[in-house]
Amino acid sequence: MRVLLVGSGGREHALAACLSRSPELEVLFIAPGNPGMVPLGTLVPIAADDVEALVAFAKEQKIDLVVPGPEAPLVAGLSDLCVSEGIACAGPSQAASALEGSKSFTKDVADAAGIPTARWERFEEAEPALAFVRRRGAPIVIKADGLAAGKGVIVAQTLEEAEAAIIDILTDRSFGEAGASIVIEECLVGQEVSLFAFCSDGEAVLIGAARDHKRIGEGDTGPNTGGMGAISPPPHFGRDAQEQALDIMVRPMLAEMVRRGTPFRGIIFAGLMLTKSGPKLIEYNVRFGDPEAQALLIRLESDLLPTLKALAEGQLAKASICFTDEASVSVVLAAKGYPGTPVKGGAIRGIARAEAVPGVSVFQAGTALQNNSLVASGGRVLTVCAKAATPAEARARAYEGVAAIEWADGIFRRDIGL
Repeated sequence: MRVLLVGSGGREHALAACLSRSPELEVLFIAPGNPGMVPLGTLVPIAADDVEALVAFAKEQKIDLVVPGPEAPLVAGLSDLCVSEGIACAGPSQAASALEGSKSFTKDVADAAGIPTARWERFEEAEPALAFVRRRGAPIVIKADGLAAGKGVIVAQTLEEAEAAIIDILTDRSFGEAGASIVIEECLVGQEVSLFAFCSDGEAVLIGAARDHKRIGEGDTGPNTGGMGAISPPPHFGRDAQEQALDIMVRPMLAEMVRRGTPFRGIIFAGLMLTKSGPKLIEYNVRFGDPEAQALLIRLESDLLPTLKALAEGQLAKASICFTDEASVSVVLAAKGYPGTPVKGGAIRGIARAEAVPGVSVFQAGTALQNNSLVASGGRVLTVCAKAATPAEARARAYEGVAAIEWADGIFRRDIGL
């Protein structure tokens, strides 16, 4: 198969590593990719959200399957344009991608499908939103309605924090058009987990689960990020519990999407809170998570490529997926200043030493080549992943890999997996 993988982050590096191993792969193009992916495929200088250029390239190269990594090209209609040109795409339509593109849309779908989720309200103006939180009190959750790169969620512990978040998003427009409206919802309490499944119209096949560490600081302190590390599988959320959650959280959503005339075909990532009264939906994402994908995919034993092709063609019954029983831990190395303005340009060395540790893989994200040297060029820069027989051993290997990397501007959490 001739494959075009879209994206440039650690998630896409992990996907490229899996796809490159497939005996069914003829050629792998990656747009735009990053320096770590050079040994795995041919990098193409097309932005991940330039859907017209991506599809034109796919036509020119007679691509058999487009594999979208991030959410932005899906929300921009990449899958629809591929289908119109007769190209298979392992991602949902623009209409179905609203499950991630609009938090209020997700809430409407969840309510219609009877999926347990936090009580919520949507607002477009600051004054009614401020009045609402003053009535409800804190803790309370404020969310930008649109795409905000994983940073548009504020868990306000005080009324003052909630008011500041509302002004910041709705009045100061800190997230641009993504914050033209907000969702305010009750604060759920429990353990957060990420559930993943392949979906095709009304069918769902379980991939697995992971637990992300969102906050920048140890002990889950500080602002939210795109993710500072992940473990897979999460403790106390085994295969049986994952299958039960699929029945409660995913399959009713798929049926509701079919009823609305916008069937979902792609990878669903359901963010769940395991509360005392049972699991509740936090959000849907329409792709693999990052860094959850890295933690999941280093445990993958089966061939990912034919599964993605079957999904894209609506033949999910033919899909098969198998993971090792090993545990995995992924630690993100970010640049100083992240999730604000990251320090760029610092030299990075030691990736080969890190990957010499048994079970360790290093996936690149915000990296670039400068005078033939690897340098940091973004916020989240590397993900050091390790797998082992036990979570403790996987964690020890991951941090041994982190210690092997030389990068003066790198920051990371030391409590991933604890």
